Amino acid sequence: MKVIICGAGQVGWQIARHLSGERNDVTVVDNNPDLVRRATDTLDVQGIAGHASYPDILDRAGANDADMIIAATYSDEVNMVTCQVAHSVFEVPRKIARLRAQSYHTAIYSDLYRRDHMPIDVVISPEREVAEAALRRLNAPAAFDTELFLGGKAQLLGIQLDEDCPVLDTPLRQLTDLFSTLRALVVGIRRKGKLFAPEPGDQLFADDQVYVMTHFEDLTRTFEIFGKTVHRQERVVILGGGNVGLAVAKALEGRAERLRARVIEKNRACAERAADELERTIVLHGDGMNSDLLAEAGIDRADAILAVTDDDNTNLLAAVRAKQAGCPMTIALVNDPTLVPLMEPLQIDAYINPRATTVSSILRHIRHGRVRAVYSIGDAEAEVIEAQILSPSSLAGREIREIDFPEGVMVGAVMKGDEMLKPTGSTRIDEGDVIVVFALAEDVPEVERLFQVSIDFF
Repeated sequence: MKVIICGAGQVGWQIARHLSGERNDVTVVDNNPDLVRRATDTLDVQGIAGHASYPDILDRAGANDADMIIAATYSDEVNMVTCQVAHSVFEVPRKIARLRAQSYHTAIYSDLYRRDHMPIDVVISPEREVAEAALRRLNAPAAFDTELFLGGKAQLLGIQLDEDCPVLDTPLRQLTDLFSTLRALVVGIRRKGKLFAPEPGDQLFADDQVYVMTHFEDLTRTFEIFGKTVHRQERVVILGGGNVGLAVAKALEGRAERLRARVIEKNRACAERAADELERTIVLHGDGMNSDLLAEAGIDRADAILAVTDDDNTNLLAAVRAKQAGCPMTIALVNDPTLVPLMEPLQIDAYINPRATTVSSILRHIRHGRVRAVYSIGDAEAEVIEAQILSPSSLAGREIREIDFPEGVMVGAVMKGDEMLKPTGSTRIDEGDVIVVFALAEDVPEVERLFQVSIDFF
């Protein structure tokens, strides 16, 4: 498949890495020559320096015979015009645009993206994706990381093991025997900063961070087995009343169960807009770093704080201050992946990486063959890949124990029809099954080779 990616920032670079790794013909376009050079130096891609919306630049990028264009520059308007030019001048079949401004996502204007108007096949809203990720964190308060797979039937949980965890020093194979009906599997362990895929004889120790794939119906039981108590969220403080914070607050207001939320926003205009659009949520205007304002918001009685301003430092420090004030659950939005190692020493319970969330969303819309979703763990340390097994695959018709997976790979879940199974060595992988695989970063190319992703199935 021939793909043009417009925008060589973190999102564009990650998408280019995924698609070029699957042996697609990828060209990256950006008006910053340094970003283009970084992409061409580190990835198997071609690069063009120039404005993505200019017809001559798209022509040089090969738009005449491109199968898809992904517009992920920093400008909504450039992304929209790029898709229009790709359609009107070059007849590119599939066009995906990242649009941040919420006005572009209003339902009453959805006709804007028809082929005879502004021909965009898929519109991605980073703010909405991040808001949904934040809600998933709130729904799984005992996890520091979480993502849904298999249409919501499987959930990846990142769980920090404490000294009182009841299954410490227990070999993983023994866990399977002790909890034979539990549809959950440990697929990854981070110990002393190193992430690895465990063997059946590996034990769990205090301070380990474990990644568990579980059936959504077994969520509470899984937390209990790993020593976590699931408390119902009744009071939430949201720091940041911009698009993300506002979307989360609206979603919380729409829930059937009553939940008290308070929003803190430093910008007066944003605070007034949030107050106008929210019905039951109290909006406070001021600096979320101010201890008195946090106290006024009731941080000492809150079940969680969600820090989602556009400044990483503010989010981290506010989360630390909230924890010191007695808030048991702190969630911070962090754009810079190099800050992720600070989560544990700062005692921040969970984080949201907007770039990883946006990349996962775009990849979900790109895949038409085997790979249906990709989720990045940590600072691109590993990936969780959801893929359908097609007939030519070397995996079809074989038991898991017969498949020569790399050491850093584990199958976390298998979907047969509408039923999710906890995989064992004797589980047979058949054509049409959907599997979820945990893979360390260095083993991802081999996993993609096993799935045999090729242009024939796009």
